[in-house]
Amino acid sequence: MKALVYKGPGHKSWEEVPDPVILHSTDVIVQMVATTICGTDLHILKGDVPEVEIGRILGHEGIGVITEVGSGVTRLHVGDRVILACVSSCGRCPNCRQGLYSHCLDPEGMPGIGWIFGYMIDGTQAEYVRVPFAENSVYPVPDGVSDSEGILLSDILPTGFEIGVQYGHVAPGDVVAVIGSGPVGLAAVMTAGLYGPSRIIAIDLDDARLARAHDFGATDTVNSADPDWKDRVMALTDGLGVDVAIEAVGIPQTFTMATQIVRPGGHVANIGVHGKPAELALNELWIKNIDIAMGLVNTNTLGMLLKLVAQHKLPAEKFVTHEFSFDRILEAYDVFGNAAEHKALKVLIH
Repeated sequence: MKALVYKGPGHKSWEEVPDPVILHSTDVIVQMVATTICGTDLHILKGDVPEVEIGRILGHEGIGVITEVGSGVTRLHVGDRVILACVSSCGRCPNCRQGLYSHCLDPEGMPGIGWIFGYMIDGTQAEYVRVPFAENSVYPVPDGVSDSEGILLSDILPTGFEIGVQYGHVAPGDVVAVIGSGPVGLAAVMTAGLYGPSRIIAIDLDDARLARAHDFGATDTVNSADPDWKDRVMALTDGLGVDVAIEAVGIPQTFTMATQIVRPGGHVANIGVHGKPAELALNELWIKNIDIAMGLVNTNTLGMLLKLVAQHKLPAEKFVTHEFSFDRILEAYDVFGNAAEHKALKVLIH
């Protein structure tokens, strides 16, 4: 089969590799129908995730059809069309029993980390993939859910919702600011609306993405390139600061921005994947009684979000702006890696 292989920082290749095989009784083999690229893949290619070995197949999102099942798999069958969760989890360990799938104690590669696709084991940017702990890590696709909708449920919709909205404790009437209007930031914008905030403020440097944020539920937009961006945000909160500030970029400057606009007693939820340390101004923040949360998505809300997408309560198809065939995956990386130039959000590779 062919797959997208990591060749070291700055290098990747679409090349022939061996087909995956069943290794454990709880595995299934899935023929990939569609996959996509995540900002985390770009971090890996930059060298920000040194644990990823040269030769690893990248990717952790996808939809496919099961072609083979392990002897211990009883609830899945050959021919099932499924969404692959980006987090693999046994469902039995103490962490999984609390819904903390992201810290499954029985994954392959690194105990205590449930994200293994494209990290510790070969990932989904391939024609076939082996899925461990399949019965707790894939979700049958309901009739009527398209690839463009389903692909968003592997990672970014649950990430925006769980790590941004839930960890940020968004409540009815809140003023919510989301810093970064890329795909995961827009996922937070869209799913924040489920809790009835009074305002959702999208903040970004790119006017095109800010214009698009309105389509995903933002009530207000602020371009952070403006010298008075903070004053504009504060004016939308009667000078008090936002109830919830969600960071969805992953650089020190945007994390600092989130801490600067949150009101006393508010919440900062960090979604972004940071490649270097960010300064925490405890000398200023200690007195504000704020909560700061961060984490790796658990995907324990994937089933619930899938129901909302299937009933068209969440217009997930809006995220896909470009489509490519598998043999054009390198072109897809170029488009996604230069998203502002191409006005790209998510790319669908199928």
